[in-house]
Amino acid sequence: MPTLKPNANLADFQKYVAELEIERGFADQKVNEKCLLLGEEVGELFKAIRKAEGIAIDPNSKVGEIGDELADVFIYLCSIANRYDIDLETAFLDKELKNSKRKWI
Repeated sequence: MPTLKPNANLADFQKYVAELEIERGFADQKVNEKCLLLGEEVGELFKAIRKAEGIAIDPNSKVGEIGDELADVFIYLCSIANRYDIDLETAFLDKELKNSKRKWI
């Protein structure tokens, strides 16, 4: 199993996810599959938040923990970024630079 060093940075997480996918047999999944799986995980996150906020959900529905669902979303996000060779840290900083120049109100 791959290991993640203490105080890992975003690039470390992306590398870890890439190694995890190889180990678990998911490395050949296409981007569209990853996007669909990401969408499912976002739905599970929303369901967990609904439960936490006291909003009615199907009582027979399985509901995960918010932290677990956020982690799943993050894993798929890293996976999709990896398939396009996108460094998420750089993408984030570049986008925030663009956002800093926008008018928000």
